[in-house]
Formats: sequence, structure tokens, C-alpha cells
Amino acid sequence: MLIDTHCHLTDAAMCDNLDGVLRRAADADVGQIICPTDDPADIPAALRTAEKYDNVFATIGIHPEHADADATEYLTDAVLNHPKVVGIGEIGLDYHYGADNRHAQIELFRAQLETARKHGLPVAIHTRDAEQDTAEILHGDVRGVMHCYTSGWDLAKKMLDRGFFFSASGILTFKNSDAVRETFSKIPIDRIVIETDGPYCAPVPHRGTSCEPFMVADTARVLAGIKGVGMPELAHILTENTYRLYPRMRRL
Repeated sequence: MLIDTHCHLTDAAMCDNLDGVLRRAADADVGQIICPTDDPADIPAALRTAEKYDNVFATIGIHPEHADADATEYLTDAVLNHPKVVGIGEIGLDYHYGADNRHAQIELFRAQLETARKHGLPVAIHTRDAEQDTAEILHGDVRGVMHCYTSGWDLAKKMLDRGFFFSASGILTFKNSDAVRETFSKIPIDRIVIETDGPYCAPVPHRGTSCEPFMVADTARVLAGIKGVGMPELAHILTENTYRLYPRMRRL
């Protein structure tokens, strides 16, 4: 069994045919899926989806593109104590389109990290063109996963020392992703999980289509080659890693 640790099931590309999406996932032996939030408006839908499907869990967070949001309004005790909520995410920093709102992003990031500490929850971290600030802020007792990791080995070493996991997405399969594959060749296999980031980042051979959880198997095959293990062994390792990352998840 594989677990898709990060798939935006509340996106219109997914929720318009969610039964079909989950059926195709099951046919590919993707047994569990974690649905993150990025827009605070998606939080109710993520909770409803997790409640409806036994094999779906949620992480609740606010993406840096919504830097003006008030985390305390959305990351309430009632939401984070929900039995299907396993973490806080996706949260982090993104300066790809500029850092004009850097201060607001950092304030939102810090507020959500403090909430994670309060609730003892792991975090799913988004970082793009903001590695220095991300590394400086992610000190202390918070732990989690570097979601859709494409940064270099220098940041990976720092976050390994701080107990973080690293999630491989379909980007690992892209022709121009030699540097990403090299980084994952160095990351210890007991610190790796896997995701689609659907509907984004569809792996080869599905480039150009809406990414679904069943496609995580294509990324896993590339990862198995990088780590020099068979698919059954890799699937077992990734599953156990996911349960260590997200202790609230119920095992199948």
C-alpha cells in the first residue's frame, strides 16, 4: 500500500468526481490520502471530505499566498481537535513572485507554528525561494515534513538535523529534475514520504494532465530506483514513515 501524503482533494479538479478519484487510487493500491488546505475557505470542505471517507485524513493550514489571514480565526481548537485532522499544513513561505509581503508571510507562518506546538501537531512546510528565512524560523520543538521538496541538499541537511521528513512529488520524475533526484539519493530512506500534490505536478508519464492520487505510484517507481529497493519494500517503508510523521493517522 502507498499513502498519498498531500493531495488537494478540495480542488475543483478533484471534488467534482471525488468517488472516481478515490476508486482509481484504490485500484493503484493507494490506500490512504491526506488532504491539506491552503485557502482558509477550503477548511470546511476538507473536514467534510475526511468525515465522509474512512481512508482520507486532513492537515489544516493557511498557505503564504493568504498572508493577510488571521490564523486564530481558522485554526481553532475545535478544528484541530477533529479526529481526522493529523497535522497543520500547508504553511510556510513563498517569495517566488516577490517578497513585498514578506513580513505578513512570516507573521502568519510563526502564528501557525505556535499553534502546532500548542496542539503537538506536525507541520507540512511549503518553501519556495525562501529557504534562508524558512531555515531560520523552523527552530525549536516543532517537527513535520518538507512538502514537495525541491530545495537543495544544504537545506535538507539542516532540516534532517531538526527531525524533519521530506516528501517526494511527481517533480522527481521530470526530465530536468536531476538535482532533485540527487538530493533524494542522499536523504535517508527512513525520512522520506511521498505525495502527488494533486491536481498539480503530475509525474511522467502523465505530464499535462490533472494529477490524481493513483499517480503517486509512478513517482514511487522512480524513487525505488533512486534508493535501490524494490517497490514492495519501498511501499512498506514509506507507509511506516508516514505513520511516524503523522501519529494521529489510523492504520489500515
